[in-house]
Amino acid sequence: MRILAVDYGDARTGIAMSDLLCSIVGSTTVIHSRKQDKTLEEIVRLVKENGVGEIVVGLPKNMDGSEGARADLCREFADRLREATGLTVAMWDERRTTVEAHNILSQHNYHGKKRKNTVDAVAASLILEGYLGFRGR
Repeated sequence: MRILAVDYGDARTGIAMSDLLCSIVGSTTVIHSRKQDKTLEEIVRLVKENGVGEIVVGLPKNMDGSEGARADLCREFADRLREATGLTVAMWDERRTTVEAHNILSQHNYHGKKRKNTVDAVAASLILEGYLGFRGR
């Protein structure tokens, strides 16, 4: 089984998938869509094609730990994923993942459009790495 991580966004949604042993990030992609239904449909396709057994969705909390409107939107999307796939969908605190993703891409000379098209996948892989580490403990 694989675990799929989602960094849900308005225009781009980052996706990271574990290897079969659920020990490392195996692949990443970005879904480019402003339509939640299309994003959901694409994730369901990836789940079916790749033998995904669990999903983790990034939960954007404020730095003080509180949750705002964006967190509510991600929880609603997670509920839709749960209904559409029948899988367990966990929520994972994603504070600072986008900042870390930008730092990683800067260190590797990804700038401009190249960075914009990659940052969400890197953020999803950071969510997945954190979640896999937590599961391994």
